[in-house]
Amino acid sequence: MTPDPVPMGPVHTAPRGFVSGPDQHQQMLAVLADASLDLGDYDHRIVGWLTRSPGQDWSTVATIASWIQRAANPPT
Repeated sequence: MTPDPVPMGPVHTAPRGFVSGPDQHQQMLAVLADASLDLGDYDHRIVGWLTRSPGQDWSTVATIASWIQRAANPPT
């Protein structure tokens, strides 16, 4: 199954699919970078916890990434 992309609007149902921990990690770092956030060591640790050890399901990570994207790019 192809995973649903990170939602760009309000999330009404859980995003579907499987994204590996390393891919979740890279996607979350990309979303944070796109939001122009400077990350500290502890920030990186938490991204690692969220995505790699043991990692959350894709629906959780995609929803959190969606919040970050929407907060950084509010509708005009």
